[in-house]
Amino acid sequence: MNCDTYLTFALGKGRLANKTLDLLSQLGIRCDEILDKSTRKLIFVNEELKLRFFLAKGPDVPTYVELGAADIGVVGKDTIMEENRNVYEILDLGFGKCKMCVCGPESARELLQHHERIRVASKYPNIAKEYFYDKKHQTVDIIKLNGSVELGPIVELSDVIVDIVETGSTLKENGLAVLEEICPLSARMIVNPVSLQMQRERIQELVAGIRALQNKEF
Repeated sequence: MNCDTYLTFALGKGRLANKTLDLLSQLGIRCDEILDKSTRKLIFVNEELKLRFFLAKGPDVPTYVELGAADIGVVGKDTIMEENRNVYEILDLGFGKCKMCVCGPESARELLQHHERIRVASKYPNIAKEYFYDKKHQTVDIIKLNGSVELGPIVELSDVIVDIVETGSTLKENGLAVLEEICPLSARMIVNPVSLQMQRERIQELVAGIRALQNKEF
């Protein structure tokens, strides 16, 4: 992957970044300084391979990629759907698996079946809107929340919530359940459209390497 120009990665902070770095290390792509928890650096460089990395909040990753500040991004499918940026989604990395669901008390199940006007609380208002308006053709009032959306139905702010479900334990502990599944989620690799043209060979080589690793696991 040696080249005269840098290939820049924007990685969603936290588990996705750690998993991605583990995956890349299996391909011989390392950037040890990014693993230093005490560093205050923002850009990390592998000069030998001409690669740059930086960490960003999940919702910002598609923005960096769309506007060309990064060639490649790794972020959850939920963020890609919610941000709806002009990027190419080229690879399902297969980790960070969970589901986007409509959740609430069992009593709300009937409201969903009869297409009544309901209140929906979510960190993902765009995903919620698309699901209810475009797929279910149900009119809803969407309430944007940033914290624990499970509180919505409990304090009667909303009838249901749209949120990510991993194990469902938090829902169960608070008397809520999955009422409808919207879609499966996982970490995805996204690419800037111009970068895909200008650095096609390097990006294709990277994708091929990751796919080969994925095939070994089965």
